[in-house]
Amino acid sequence: MDGAAAAAAELREAHRLAGHADRVWALAWNPAGAGPVLASCGGDKTVRIWKRAPDGAWRCSDVLEDTHNRTVRSCAWSPDGRLLATASFDATTAVWEYNGADFECVATLEGHENEVKSVSWSPSGLLLATCSRDKMAWIWEVQPGNEYECVSVLPGHTQDVKMVQWHPLLDILVSVSYDNTIRVWADDGDDEWHCVQTLTEDNNCGHSSTVWAVSFNQKGDRMVTCSDDRTLKIWDTSADLSQPKTGEGHESWRHLSTLTGYHDRTIFSAHWSSEDIIASGAGDDAICLFAEEKSSMVEGPSYKLILKKEKAHDMDINCVRWCPQDPRLLASASDDGTVKLWEPRGSVLD
Repeated sequence: MDGAAAAAAELREAHRLAGHADRVWALAWNPAGAGPVLASCGGDKTVRIWKRAPDGAWRCSDVLEDTHNRTVRSCAWSPDGRLLATASFDATTAVWEYNGADFECVATLEGHENEVKSVSWSPSGLLLATCSRDKMAWIWEVQPGNEYECVSVLPGHTQDVKMVQWHPLLDILVSVSYDNTIRVWADDGDDEWHCVQTLTEDNNCGHSSTVWAVSFNQKGDRMVTCSDDRTLKIWDTSADLSQPKTGEGHESWRHLSTLTGYHDRTIFSAHWSSEDIIASGAGDDAICLFAEEKSSMVEGPSYKLILKKEKAHDMDINCVRWCPQDPRLLASASDDGTVKLWEPRGSVLD
């Protein structure tokens, strides 16, 4: 990145949200509704709901507690914004419903042998995926009356599964793991779920250490992963994603580029905005923003650093998330117990 571009861009800390009594692990913006609503969860066993007041200040409107008895590691809103799923080290996933006054726990999903690390809703809202240190990902089907039935257990990873994420448009699931791999899962049409692709270091220019997170672009034809190997990798598919085939040989995702040298500790989180800016947060307490290089001189697509915010937090950054209603608002969560809201500024973003 040249000095002029760096000087032209900045990440301004707009708000600092304090309230968690321990590290903050994860964040989720409610995708529905006019105004932004943020959920945060952490080591204090609680989930906090943050809303922007008419005066512009952010306040905690609800604290979801007394359901999980260990760390809440992950949270995710259903596509219609009515339900919030929370995954915990207590081996359960809870589903909360907002009844107009407060949040009520309407379902508890049990089955994983130990810590649940991540939870994700399918784009239809009819399926929920969870994953765990027990090396498994589970797919749950939403039934009437707040019932959830496990329809598939997905074996394949040989270590702790760090995150599951549904494709933004299709019922295709991606999981990432401590075993350094990325796995793509699809339904064969008969409600049988299979791993259709495994992205590894040896065969696909994959990661050389734990893969912590995955995020899709809005169109769903690219994804970014981040790792303990201190790189981000961009993956691209030319396949017709609506026609998933079964079998390990369905190599639809291919390595596009590797972003290296920007963080000097583990990259724990990456998130792709609706304006095609990738944010990353890492163990070096920094946040980086990347965008595709539009120059025609470059052979094939490549991505460039447009901004690095050193010391964005006092400790590790565990999660970064762009706001769907306001794509120029970025939230970050840290071991320092705070959530911060950032506004990127500068012509380099336009």
